[in-house]
Amino acid sequence: MADGSGLETYANHNGNGAASPQATEKPPIVPLSAQDKALRRALVFIGIAAASAGLAYAIIRTSLKTPPADPTTERIQQLIDEANRLLKQLDEKKPD
Repeated sequence: MADGSGLETYANHNGNGAASPQATEKPPIVPLSAQDKALRRALVFIGIAAASAGLAYAIIRTSLKTPPADPTTERIQQLIDEANRLLKQLDEKKPD
C-alpha cells in the first residue's frame, strides 16, 4: 500500500509507490484567440436563443390548447342549435 493519504490514484504513482511529480503539475493555460472568443460568444447566444424559443413555444402551445370536448357541453350546444332551428321555422310559418 502507498504511504500517503490514500487520495492519490494509481496513475499518479510511479513504480516505487511514490507520487510522480508530473501528476501534481498543472498544464499551462492557453489564452483564447479573438476568433475563439467570438465563436464562444456566438454559441452561447445561439444556445440562449434556442432555449428561449423552446420555452416560448411550450408556453404558447399549452396556453392555446383547447380543453377536451365535454359531452355535456356538446349536447347543450346541440339542443341550443335545435331550439334556434325550431324558432326559425316558427317565424317562417307566422303570417305577416
